Amino acid sequence: MPKTILITGGAGFIGSHLVDRFIKEGHKVVVIDNLSTGRKENLNKKAKFYKIDICNPEIAQIFKKEKPEIVFHYAAQSHIRESLENPIKDTRINIFGSLNLIQNFIQSPTSNPRGKKIIFASSVTVYGETNIIPTPETCLTDPLSPYAIAKLTIEKYLNYYYKIFGLPFISLRLANVYGPRQNSQRETGVVAIFSDKMLSGKQPIINGSGLQTRDFVFVDDIVEANILAMKKNKVGIFNIGTAKETDINTIFEKLKDLTGSNCKKIHGLGKIGEQKRSCLDFSKAKKELGWSPKYDIERGSKETHKWFRNYLNSKSF
Repeated sequence: MPKTILITGGAGFIGSHLVDRFIKEGHKVVVIDNLSTGRKENLNKKAKFYKIDICNPEIAQIFKKEKPEIVFHYAAQSHIRESLENPIKDTRINIFGSLNLIQNFIQSPTSNPRGKKIIFASSVTVYGETNIIPTPETCLTDPLSPYAIAKLTIEKYLNYYYKIFGLPFISLRLANVYGPRQNSQRETGVVAIFSDKMLSGKQPIINGSGLQTRDFVFVDDIVEANILAMKKNKVGIFNIGTAKETDINTIFEKLKDLTGSNCKKIHGLGKIGEQKRSCLDFSKAKKELGWSPKYDIERGSKETHKWFRNYLNSKSF
């Protein structure tokens, strides 16, 4: 049965893919995005769009008018370096903005009060540095940045709202997501950044030694995880990753081969707060949600490269 779904950050990388999928499945989709990093070109024309910040108290009127049953919360200040430089701004957006959203969702009317649910985009960064690789949800959290602290804080709030107010939630701790539409002009998203620079004839810089590892998960797999999170009668925290480590030097070489670039391997300074190893155990998601990744880094990087090549070619006309 079609639902009314509200997606924050619906003009962004992951959010816009979610919007497209839910529109395709016949749901009514409402998008909240302030377009600070999202792009108008990503917006599905069949979605109802509100240009507004999640910190704005006027989103209460959107909830009253649209009466969403399901909320996917993907709007965020998503850059670790920026959170380190300006933790107050990060807190305002990622904690206070999220609470503004959740509180209004709790208080809003809906055609199906018992069908309410919120799916939150959390992050692998909540674990910090750990020797348990792949990392399960039972591992102790030790966030090393204000961004990661905020993600963990909202998980705690969601648990509070569930136990006190009965609002079901699923928090998806996402590994390093990559794929078409990722913003290559920001500091995160090494696959997008390298692809863009190599295809544009520019020199990418590898932060630090390049031996730091990441668990790269393709955006289509993330979309499937969100759909299952909505449909399954489950509550709690789930890792969404591939359980495979890939170092940044390997990503550089893969993309260099795909793009045919003749750029050199140049290393810059390492980044403060950056994890050395990152890899998630997804066995809980497989068992309880029925989710497992379908894309490996070979297939996913080819799809990403193809999209960036087409995108950059279209921009050249």
